[in-house]
Amino acid sequence: MKTFYWLVKRELWEHRGGFFWAPIITGGIFLLLNIMGIITAEVLGASHGIQIGASGALTQVIAEMDSGDMSKVGILLDVAMYAAMGLLIVVLGFVVFFYCLGALYDDRRDRSILFWKSLPISDASTVLSKVVSATVLAPAIAVVVGIIVGMLQLLILAITLSFHGVNVWQLLVLAHPFKVMFNLIGYIPLYVLWALPSVGWLLLCSAWARNKPFLWAVALPVATGLLISWFGIMGLFHLPTRWFWTNIVQRSLFSVFPGTGSLFGGTPHNAPHIDGLHALDLNTTYQLLGSPDLWIGVVAGAALLAGAIWFRRWRDDS
Repeated sequence: MKTFYWLVKRELWEHRGGFFWAPIITGGIFLLLNIMGIITAEVLGASHGIQIGASGALTQVIAEMDSGDMSKVGILLDVAMYAAMGLLIVVLGFVVFFYCLGALYDDRRDRSILFWKSLPISDASTVLSKVVSATVLAPAIAVVVGIIVGMLQLLILAITLSFHGVNVWQLLVLAHPFKVMFNLIGYIPLYVLWALPSVGWLLLCSAWARNKPFLWAVALPVATGLLISWFGIMGLFHLPTRWFWTNIVQRSLFSVFPGTGSLFGGTPHNAPHIDGLHALDLNTTYQLLGSPDLWIGVVAGAALLAGAIWFRRWRDDS
């Protein structure tokens, strides 16, 4: 267990830029853009004689709100926190995608695989440490950064409104920061399961390809999909062509992006339709556990990882 811990820590050391600095820089850019937008709005408002909350009007509006209106304000504040995570999710997907593509290929390219094979470390431990780094470590860092950025975003919004006569604390108590944090942290185990087919496929290509693993990882499923679409092969199985693109191509390439479970139809068909922020609650997102697509993907991902371990053992390009 201690060896595995150091293997994961090694991945963090070697990929600090993608795992650590990428979300921090992205979060900083997000906050900077928001501050610039607020300043621009204030300047334009002042130049056109628009005084938001003049004479305490905004404060009076808040004071006259009923419980339903207060709940809507709280939802808007939660949206401000979730919005900080939106851009980080996209960056996280790209970081995990390219990390997995190079995780095993780079060791062979720079010949460092010879050093690692000289140590009493199994190929399975090496590959699994990269899986944990991609599906647990990277998302955990992104979530922590997203929570901090979301809290700062909420604070910036509250301070801005305080200049227009709104009580900062009266506004902040309407938000649900702990609920947002609980939902974001609780999604990580589900992400591990959903991302497994993509992580397995990318690591397999990283371990197998002698050069240009990106082209092999993307070209093989896409070219196969085009051939199947051209010749209508899925019709032999009484399935639409879209099935292959959704369950093979998209799952193998895009499952590393958080949130694609519901986007690609992973939610069970008998699940009720849920709108708004309720779709981000754990009791909603974890309905994905009842989807056969998830578990078929887990089995396929495990098989692909087994292939990556096998190639890691026998292919060193020496």
